[in-house]
Amino acid sequence: MTPGPEARPARAAGPCPRPCPVCGRPAEARYRPFCSRRCADIDLGRWLTGAYVLPGEPAGTGDAPAAGPGPDEPAPDRDR
Repeated sequence: MTPGPEARPARAAGPCPRPCPVCGRPAEARYRPFCSRRCADIDLGRWLTGAYVLPGEPAGTGDAPAAGPGPDEPAPDRDR
């Protein structure tokens, strides 16, 4: 039987064991896994601009059916 979360020792408030993934300095527990708010914001900006890409098929090339008409497109005529 494994001990519950209450049996585990609390984490120390000191530096985390891995370095910051942005700059390589020691990570701080407050901004984990980063060393500062600045590095956390840099990483977020990289995700939002598409600098980081997850592996897989490009969107829209799968076997999924195409989405319906957009908000500015008329619906197809179903009486035919």
